Amino acid sequence: MSDPQAEARPAPGRRRLAWSAGLAAAVAIGLLATLVGRAWPTLGAPVVAVVAGALLSGLMQRHGGALAPGLGFARGRVLQLSVVLLGAQLSLREVASVGASSLPVMVGTLATCLIVAWLLGRWLGINTDLRTLIGVGTAICGASAIAAVSPAIRAKSADVAYAISTIFLFNVIAVICFPPLGHALGLSQAQFGLFAGTAVNDTSSVVAAATSYGRVAAQHAVVVKLVRTLMIIPIVLALGAVTRRRQPDSVETGGRLRSAVSLVPWFLVGFLLMVGLNSAGLVPAAIQDPVRQLAGLCIAVALAAIGLSTDIRSLRSTGSRPLLLGLALWLTVTGTSLGLQAVTR
Repeated sequence: MSDPQAEARPAPGRRRLAWSAGLAAAVAIGLLATLVGRAWPTLGAPVVAVVAGALLSGLMQRHGGALAPGLGFARGRVLQLSVVLLGAQLSLREVASVGASSLPVMVGTLATCLIVAWLLGRWLGINTDLRTLIGVGTAICGASAIAAVSPAIRAKSADVAYAISTIFLFNVIAVICFPPLGHALGLSQAQFGLFAGTAVNDTSSVVAAATSYGRVAAQHAVVVKLVRTLMIIPIVLALGAVTRRRQPDSVETGGRLRSAVSLVPWFLVGFLLMVGLNSAGLVPAAIQDPVRQLAGLCIAVALAAIGLSTDIRSLRSTGSRPLLLGLALWLTVTGTSLGLQAVTR
C-alpha cells in the first residue's frame, strides 16, 4: 500500500534541481552586479545586486517553490562565508582596537534607539511587544535580535512578522543611501565602517553598505557588528526578567541565556578564527587579494538572493504606524551614530 505523504514529497533529484535554480539565479545577478560595480565603483556591486534582485522579485512570487531553497542558501551560508573571508585581512590587534574605540558610539546609539522606541511607540499606540521588537531589531542586529527576544517576551507571530518586515525595508534603504551620504559627509573608511556597524541592522546590510564604501570600511564594520551582536545577551536577559515579573510561569533564566548565546552567529566566531590565523601569519599574502575578491562576490550573490526574496505585499501589509516607528528609529540611529562620532573624534 503506497504512502500518500511519500508520494507528495519531491524526489531527491527534483529537490537538488530546486536548490540549484535559486542559487543559480542569485549567482547570475551577483556576477552581473560585480561587473557593474567595477565599472561604477561609487554605485557598488551590493547596491546593484539588492536592487536588481528586488526588481525581479516577482519571479520569486511566481516560482517560489523552485527558487526558495537556493535563495535561502545564498542569503544564509554564502553571506556567512563572505564574513569569515573578510577576517583574512585583519589582525587581532586591529579587531581589539576597532572594538574598543566603537563602544561609546555603539552603546550611545543602542540606548538612544531603545528609549525612543519605547516613548514614540507608546505615543503612536503600538502594542508593547511590537515596539519592543522593532526597537531591539533596529538597535542591535535586525532579525537575529528579533528572533532572540521573541520567546523571552512571548511575542505573537504576527508581531514578529511585522517587525521583521519593517526592519528589512529600512535595511535595504540604508544599503542604497548610506554610501552616498558617507561620501557627501567626507567620512573616512574607518568612520564609515563605524557608522555602518552601528546604524545598519542585519549583518547582510552592514556588510553590503560598508563594502560599497571600501575594503577598510567593510573590515571595520564587521568588527563593530560583532561587538554589537553580543549585546543580544544582556538585552534578552533584561527583557526576560521583566516578562517573568509579569508572567511568573515564563521560561527560566538559564533557558533564555542559552537561547541568546545560541543566536550569536557562528560565522562571527569563524571571522575571529580567521583573524587569528592571519595574525599568526598562516594566511599567505599571495592569496589575500583573491580572498578579498571572493568575499566581495559572495556578498553580491547573497544580496541578490535577499532582493529576490523581497515580499512587497508583506511589506505593504505592515501598516503605517509600525513603518513610521521604523522610520523614526532608523533616522534616530543614523543621527546618533554620526553625532556621537563627531563629538568623540
